Amino acid sequence: MADGNFPFTPEIEAATAPLWEKVRRRVTPIEWRAHAPLIAEINRLKREKNAVILAHNYMTPEIFHGVGDFVGDSLGLAREAARADAAIIVQAGVHFMAETSKVLCPEKTVLIPDLRAGCSLAASITAEDVRLIKQRYPGVPVVTYVNTTAEVKAETDICCTSANAVQVVEAAAAAAGTDRVILLPDEFLARNVARQTDVRIIAWQGRCEVHERFDADDIRQVREAWPDAEILAHPECPAEVLELADFAGSTTAMTDYVAKRQPRQVVLITECSMADNIAAEAPATEFVRPCNLCPHMKRISLENIYEALVNQRFEVNVDPDVAARARRSVQRMIDLPPPAAPARYDLVKARHHVDVELI
Repeated sequence: MADGNFPFTPEIEAATAPLWEKVRRRVTPIEWRAHAPLIAEINRLKREKNAVILAHNYMTPEIFHGVGDFVGDSLGLAREAARADAAIIVQAGVHFMAETSKVLCPEKTVLIPDLRAGCSLAASITAEDVRLIKQRYPGVPVVTYVNTTAEVKAETDICCTSANAVQVVEAAAAAAGTDRVILLPDEFLARNVARQTDVRIIAWQGRCEVHERFDADDIRQVREAWPDAEILAHPECPAEVLELADFAGSTTAMTDYVAKRQPRQVVLITECSMADNIAAEAPATEFVRPCNLCPHMKRISLENIYEALVNQRFEVNVDPDVAARARRSVQRMIDLPPPAAPARYDLVKARHHVDVELI
């Protein structure tokens, strides 16, 4: 139907039954009756328009499992964007991810379903900030977290994610023949990386509004309430959180941890939808839910994904000169040999008195 209101028919029920089996522990039957027809129509539109949907780990389950063609963390999605054999890429994530897809695939149409899907971390630093930092620290390589705008990426030497930040920092230092690296913009990631490497870190005071809200008291309360639960934390959290967790690593590392260990109970100290999406692949694990919602990620819905495909909105474009320079820094990251395993931030065993220089 043209207005996007599709009936839940027996045919739709049968066609989406395998997807329902994946999400039934996290989506109610009433919700599924509303989601399933739209999922079926979105998947039909993708075939018709030669489109793919890149779904970040923080998408809700009906998006992640229902319509996502490629799912994962920022690094994984960046790589899939570069390989995608499609005319249209719909970014089910936030704006900097859509920019990264456009940077890597300038010939493709890249759509973001809601222009307000931003990122507090990406908004914490500008290209002008980076230019001033480089003037202050001439010759020191600049590593930029992928959670940044294309304009910021264009001013830096190489990008990283939480999954490969230690590897990228060490590679950048070695290539420049220095023992110092500027790591932007996440302060907590920089502090946590600094304790895993001998490279001296110069950091910016940017923070993720989801992860910075966790503190040591949260972890202690979880321990008291669920003493048998294994606690996994994201490295964008403060170091005090990582020190008290059983495991700390990127979203990919968390996913691998649950898949391999299959703990009876687990707590993911990150964005709420992460647990919902892993749960579909780990039916034997109980996911305890102390978490924080990302208001930007939650702006993406099945409804606006459908509208993006029908009306080809909202298209993301990047200035060609900016894109060329940003592509260089992203491609340098992609060209590094993949680590043997996603990075684990073991702060209990790490050096305990490593500081960073804050800009």
